[in-house]
Amino acid sequence: MPDVPTATDLARAVQARETTPQALLDAARLRAEAARDLNALISLNDRAGEQAARVQARLDAGETLPLAGVPIVVKDNLNVRGTRTTCGSRILANYVSPYDAAAVERLTAAGAIIVGKANMDEFAMGSSTESSATGPTLNPWDPARVPGGSSGGSAVAVAANLTPVSLGSDTGGSVRQPAAFTGIYGLKPTYGRVSRYGLVAYASSLDQIGPFARTAADLALLMNVIAGHDPRDATSLDAPPAFRAGTPDDLRGLKVGVIREALGGNTPGVEAALKATLDALRAAGASVTEVSVPTVQHAIAAYYLIATPEASSNLARYDGMVYGERVPAPDAVTSMTLTREEGFGREVKRRIMLGTYALSSGYYDAYYSKAMKVRRLIAQDFARAFAGVDVLVTPTSPFPAFRRGEKMQDPLAMYAADVDTVAVNLAGLPALSVPAGFETVDGVRLPVGIQFIAPALQDERLVALAGGLEGIGAVKVEPAPGAEV
Repeated sequence: MPDVPTATDLARAVQARETTPQALLDAARLRAEAARDLNALISLNDRAGEQAARVQARLDAGETLPLAGVPIVVKDNLNVRGTRTTCGSRILANYVSPYDAAAVERLTAAGAIIVGKANMDEFAMGSSTESSATGPTLNPWDPARVPGGSSGGSAVAVAANLTPVSLGSDTGGSVRQPAAFTGIYGLKPTYGRVSRYGLVAYASSLDQIGPFARTAADLALLMNVIAGHDPRDATSLDAPPAFRAGTPDDLRGLKVGVIREALGGNTPGVEAALKATLDALRAAGASVTEVSVPTVQHAIAAYYLIATPEASSNLARYDGMVYGERVPAPDAVTSMTLTREEGFGREVKRRIMLGTYALSSGYYDAYYSKAMKVRRLIAQDFARAFAGVDVLVTPTSPFPAFRRGEKMQDPLAMYAADVDTVAVNLAGLPALSVPAGFETVDGVRLPVGIQFIAPALQDERLVALAGGLEGIGAVKVEPAPGAEV
């Protein structure tokens, strides 16, 4: 287990007056400065000191706060009032949010302090955090490798101990894959479990906010704060959170299904981590069987034929007329054209074009409509699989972190990096990447993650399972090399 303070530890220490919110903020800022070369953060929150003072005043008034003084980083597609929300894009480089996202509201109400905004692939479109207008984020396990994406900055903030917990967003694996690449937990909740109010949209039917953490207890702590119904989000579910870190007793009698279609194409280190995790589950009293979810082989194709049309629609608003950067021109049409040409990066333009094409006259039925039918079949296959098991398991990624630049010139190879994660978003299910081991590549130890999937609204089952795995020593969390303690 990690030898650095957890969010649970820090909140208890602040509540017990062993330290102060300002002291924790100052320490987090120093760590962020020391780790600047990782490029995990796009900006620091100038109002964090005010937040710390308000938390201290509430504590002095006798309040008990679940996240008292805990420093946290949020992905830069989550609005934080008075701070820049750039989504890693030039087109929003100087946009200052006038309001807080619902998840941010709940964090600050619980006593957390927003230290800064995390780097990300532009508009959350990517699997490596290399497409940000502010440059790539580096993996603390090997700076020559990517941290995953699109929430790579949020993952690195936790892996390098800038903050004990962070928030990202997951549209096709953007919390789970970076968690696997950096050796921490990453939870993608059931669609609708966490309000999307204030989350800048990429693909609205797939996006979901999720936490990064180093312990199951911290996952439970964060989810009990940010989950719950929000009337401002029409897709928000009325499912009050009841998260807890489990024990080995939660593993006894658990029925685990290994998805057969995810067993091929994995590196030796990923296969070894999966085998070790399954062996540990059996030894703890769980049953393990193979199950088939045949339509997952079509998930990548269906995902990109659904996500890109939604993206082309959502990003149509960025034309420089209402907010964001504007390129001056003699007329409005030319200005909008130049604004989008100069403001968007290559990958965002590619996905806008793909999405617009898939929705165009004559192609809607051939592409988008057919992908939506496949999406329904994937959800049905998952439902059939869950008829006989409690959780499903796959690798989070078939390989550990790849080298920077390795896939940037091959978009299809980059898209395929999400082969084990996108089906979960299409079905709206909760899934958790668990740090399960390491693989040595070119002399460097790289983390490996294993993904557990639960039925809709059974997110609590995943966090309890994580606690049980910690209790039997099956979780492999270590501070990344050079992490600031």
